[in-house]
Amino acid sequence: MTYFVHPNALCESKTIGEGTKVWAFTHILPGAKIGKDCNVCDNVFIENNVIVGDRVTIKCGVQLWDGLILEDDVFVGPNATFTNDIFPRSKHYPESFLATKVCQGASIGANATILPGITIHQYAMVGAGAVVTKSVPEYAIVVGNPAKIIGYASSK
Repeated sequence: MTYFVHPNALCESKTIGEGTKVWAFTHILPGAKIGKDCNVCDNVFIENNVIVGDRVTIKCGVQLWDGLILEDDVFVGPNATFTNDIFPRSKHYPESFLATKVCQGASIGANATILPGITIHQYAMVGAGAVVTKSVPEYAIVVGNPAKIIGYASSK
């Protein structure tokens, strides 16, 4: 094994990239694909139809639901929330979930909420606690509820 899984983690996926670290109390379902040199912190849950690129950081308390793609070099802050069902009801499941994509180099702040079917384009930054209700352009910095553009970032 060329990646690390903490003894108190449950990693059912066989598609984990070299150099990736999976920390305690994380559960990764068998269909998930995780890239190389990622850091998956404590108490993370990753469903089957999730793709995580290379050098991605997923901080504590994050759940990645079916239909989510995190491209290379993405940062997901603690307790950020992704959703994949636009009209959730108990015991009523859609035929498919809306896809959400976080593009290369984008950062999502702590406790941000990302609604389904959205793209956060490359190098965009989502502020802590923001509620993202529509796609975010590349390099845009968004904050608030609903999230609004307040400026633009660089790729650094």
